[in-house]
Amino acid sequence: MTTKDSLIVLSGGMDSTTLLHQEKERIALAVTFMYGSNHNEREAACAAENCRMLGIPHLMIPLGFMGEYFKSSLLSGAEDIPEGDYDDENMKSTVVPFRNGIMLSVACGLAESEGLKYVMLANHGGDHAIYPDCRPGFVEAMSRAMQEGTYDGISMLTPYTHLTKGDIAAIGKKLGMDYSLTYSCYKGGEKHCGKCGTCRERIEALAEAGIEDTTPYEN
Repeated sequence: MTTKDSLIVLSGGMDSTTLLHQEKERIALAVTFMYGSNHNEREAACAAENCRMLGIPHLMIPLGFMGEYFKSSLLSGAEDIPEGDYDDENMKSTVVPFRNGIMLSVACGLAESEGLKYVMLANHGGDHAIYPDCRPGFVEAMSRAMQEGTYDGISMLTPYTHLTKGDIAAIGKKLGMDYSLTYSCYKGGEKHCGKCGTCRERIEALAEAGIEDTTPYEN
């Protein structure tokens, strides 16, 4: 029998939801952070639904100060989100400074409080050029900091670090996942805009994995 030894940082997007399903047997707790992004509420609703389906306890932790004080187009409204390809120049404005560092620090403290050994994060290879706190060097350093800063030696599990989003979607396909129960659009509308970098990345990943895209798009 698999030991439930892990906490997962769960946004409700494709990547973390795939990891939730893939590692459901060892996940004791899923945590969604409410930090005020344009799409936070819609992602969180998907996170809650997937946890309900899998019977995994789910917490939503408020980090409202980030939305109030930090600067990022991801925090400042749909009209500020760039449209076009998911690349470094186009998506740089969506960086929320040290977002993962802050969230992982909270997750680490919670994991130790709950007697868990690992914190899972679904960062992936496509994020590396854009988001400094998704890169291999960051997650390795953060894992070392967790180990050094906790009595129980908490560490990180980041199995998607060197995978593409298409690779992750292929894992989800094998698991029989329903990706309509995930949310990606950085504009945060009722329907995905289909034009921003995250929407385009979603469309390409599902196509690459041979998954029928049932996402509701504006166009």
